[in-house]
Amino acid sequence: MSNELGKFKLEAEKAVLVVIDVQARLVPSMPQDVYLRLRDTIGMLVNGVGLLGVPVVATEQYPQGIGHTVPELADACKGTLIEKVSFGCCGEPDFLAALKKLGRSQVIITGMEAHVCVYQTVLGLLEEGYNVHLVRDAICSRNKIDYLTAVAGADKAGAVVTSAETVLFQMMQKSTHEQFRAVSKLVKARG
Repeated sequence: MSNELGKFKLEAEKAVLVVIDVQARLVPSMPQDVYLRLRDTIGMLVNGVGLLGVPVVATEQYPQGIGHTVPELADACKGTLIEKVSFGCCGEPDFLAALKKLGRSQVIITGMEAHVCVYQTVLGLLEEGYNVHLVRDAICSRNKIDYLTAVAGADKAGAVVTSAETVLFQMMQKSTHEQFRAVSKLVKARG
């Protein structure tokens, strides 16, 4: 397998899920149907990767001003929570230290806003040598053009643009995986 093809693979023992800035005071600025789908998709991913033994790192951008992670995701994202003021997560030394401590080479990216904190994080992680998987149905922006620009830019920069279901099923690899039924149930519940 070529190195280029290798970046598209995801393995549970090499991966970490990052949930970027899904915070209470940002939510009203988002299109509500898009936000609700994002929240449900991230919830499905957090629960699914938990079944697969994949750690979760969450960030909050200036929580004193923007608030904390939304209640629906807060409990699931409390394991490693990094506060930041840098838009890109890699600008916060605690974030990179948390990733290095985990020793994972594949980073699955979710959160908001796609064209600001998410995009800058993708670029920073690529620069740090991580294999980055951007979950296009688990990110959002206020405006569709900003979302589309971020996805296109991340793709051109070298991130793998993927979907939430692809992430989960790729890490299980086969229907005989011990968590297949539980993960399938999560996927069906999301709709």
